[in-house]
Amino acid sequence: MAGPLLLAIDQGTTSTRSIVFDADGHALATAQEELTQHYPHPGWVEHDPEEIWRTVERTARAAAEKAGADRIVAIGLTNQRETAVVWDRDTGEAVHPAIVWQDRRGADRCRELVAEGIEPLVQARTGLVLDSYFSATKVEWILRNVPGAAERAGRGDLAFGTVDSFLLWRLTGGRHVTDETNAARTLLYDIEVHGWDEDLLRIFGIPRAMLPEVLDSAADFGSTATALLGRPLPICGVAGDQQAATVGQACFTPGSIKSTYGTGCFLVLNTGDKLIRSSHRLLTTPAYRLGGRTTYALEGSIFNAGTTVKWLRDELRLIRDAAETEAMAASVADTGGVYVVPAFTGLGAPHWDADARGAILGLTRDAGAAAIARASLEAVAYQTRDLIDAMVADGVSHPALIRVDGGMAGNGWLLQFLADMLEARVERPMVTETTALGAACLAGLHAGVYGSLDDIASRWRRDRGFEPAMSAIRRDGHLAGWHAAVGRVRSR
Repeated sequence: MAGPLLLAIDQGTTSTRSIVFDADGHALATAQEELTQHYPHPGWVEHDPEEIWRTVERTARAAAEKAGADRIVAIGLTNQRETAVVWDRDTGEAVHPAIVWQDRRGADRCRELVAEGIEPLVQARTGLVLDSYFSATKVEWILRNVPGAAERAGRGDLAFGTVDSFLLWRLTGGRHVTDETNAARTLLYDIEVHGWDEDLLRIFGIPRAMLPEVLDSAADFGSTATALLGRPLPICGVAGDQQAATVGQACFTPGSIKSTYGTGCFLVLNTGDKLIRSSHRLLTTPAYRLGGRTTYALEGSIFNAGTTVKWLRDELRLIRDAAETEAMAASVADTGGVYVVPAFTGLGAPHWDADARGAILGLTRDAGAAAIARASLEAVAYQTRDLIDAMVADGVSHPALIRVDGGMAGNGWLLQFLADMLEARVERPMVTETTALGAACLAGLHAGVYGSLDDIASRWRRDRGFEPAMSAIRRDGHLAGWHAAVGRVRSR
């Protein structure tokens, strides 16, 4: 008899994917649609919530039909995390476009709050830095700028949530829930008390009634309407994309670490039940919550990784396809001193400089497309090394092994350069869609497909490993040039 299947809905920044997995993590069917990016003003990034919903409906149905919907026993959902949606409780319609995690319109407000001395309180309660990357200033902006929104929110007519909450509302016909990994990215959630923080709600002017109920990452989030897939299906797993990838990479033991290379780059280190407060501008965040018990992590967030390659393709037109960068990088011995600092939307960890802007530095007359393409890939590795150095400065041992995933993990040249820069073994899994896989695993855990985290970990398989091979002198020279380049684009 054929075994049970799990449907994962992965609603990301640039696309929505639905993937059906079997219990061993094999992807049996995939459907994907790109998501339109809207840039109404410099530094602003928005999505249409209705487009998000339509892509979820269409891809979920398409993947389920390909794989056999009758064998699907549960659904897992993962999402772009800090993106904020505010919608009407009666109609389910958003009152404003979704404000995406990359959006910087709240930067001035964050500076005001830092000047007022609010950041230590924010860090103590949430484990986060005070930055417009997170949801609170996005919601505050909507309430202040959409006519009537503040009044409607005060009456309890509006709901707020990250993308998972909005989709769960639509999928279940009105259940307002989230999981702890998403709640913890709002700047409004106390990660030690495990609840919404009244002081922070007051600071940002957000009524408590707008917020969802917070559940474990594997829990009963409700069931889908019959119309979606022909019968109600339980939604049993929810996690923000990077935490879902942590599960998909089976990073369940303290000290295990993964790095995902998608739109941005996100390095997550499992710290177990120990909540490590970073003094080097990293984030302290839940990795997952199961059975009411939270496993914590240290996270470093880089805003631009895959977007840098997309920029090479769409704006500079140096390439036609992202895959071309691997051969281009290998075609030159080095960049000839060229550095690309992809601070298109500022610099993330450990700098958190919203006003930094990108640059190509060190150009000479003989610098060509291959040097720029290589420098763009190298920038991803340099930024990852900055995150590792910050973790080590926070008292964590330098990792000997890092698991990688995401679209850029298919680039072997990049992974070798990454191993060289990190001085660590880099491992790529057989299944690189680990974000979707992690959501499926959480759903399967609650649905009884898996008996434990150890059961999930036993099914992880390595595709290829990359060992560091660069000399220390050469590596240190690369990094010194990178740090000098970053210093030239910093705003302060």
